[in-house]
Amino acid sequence: MGPTSMHESALSKTIGALGSESGSGSGEPIPRGPMDKFTTSQPHQSTLNSRSKQEERKEVCRKIGRFMYSKGLPFNTVNDPYWIPMMDVVANFEPGFKPPSMHELRTWILKEEVNDLSIIMEDHKRAWKQYGCSIMSDGWTDGKSRCLINFLVNSPAGTWFMKSIDTSDTIKNGELMFKYLNDVVEEIGEENVAQAITDNASNYVNAGMRLMEERRRLWWTPCAAHCIDLMLEDIGKQLHANGLKR
Repeated sequence: MGPTSMHESALSKTIGALGSESGSGSGEPIPRGPMDKFTTSQPHQSTLNSRSKQEERKEVCRKIGRFMYSKGLPFNTVNDPYWIPMMDVVANFEPGFKPPSMHELRTWILKEEVNDLSIIMEDHKRAWKQYGCSIMSDGWTDGKSRCLINFLVNSPAGTWFMKSIDTSDTIKNGELMFKYLNDVVEEIGEENVAQAITDNASNYVNAGMRLMEERRRLWWTPCAAHCIDLMLEDIGKQLHANGLKR
């Protein structure tokens, strides 16, 4: 064996010995000394990455919050069922995503959403014809003190919003309330409607009774939740009156 071969053999043994000591060769644990308890062998990169991600997320959240505050959007916007899917597709898109322009939002995007909703509405209409449906009226007062009534249609396919009417000037008029209900029945088709559900106010009672006289195929049903609310309100008044007597 020549000097060069002897040198290469010694070098190979040295590298092999170093590999064994590092645990990559024999798999035996590396002996720990007295100073090892003051150090750790775990990498710090994961911690640094985690902190960096937290800072990045904080900055993204601030940008989203700034947009919502500038437009006066309500905080419960984030509870919308389309919020998370929107964020997911944006996050999964490659860097450099170009958001839709105002022109795109009012043209092809709006058109495609309307088309999708039309398809969903046809599914609901088929369910109304197959299983029947219930018309539900939901009265409420908005921030401008306007009395609004939402008309919804419920069936095994789900609940579908039909329309909203401003009844600020006619909320007490039973004749007009009957007209509103009757128009919705006509729009859906009397043969598809099993019942109309309203609250228990006197104007609705009047409208419901008239509706059953006009439409012999359906029933008027007072809202159970509203009935219970009125019952509890009367019980509370009675308890308060008894307490005052004592």
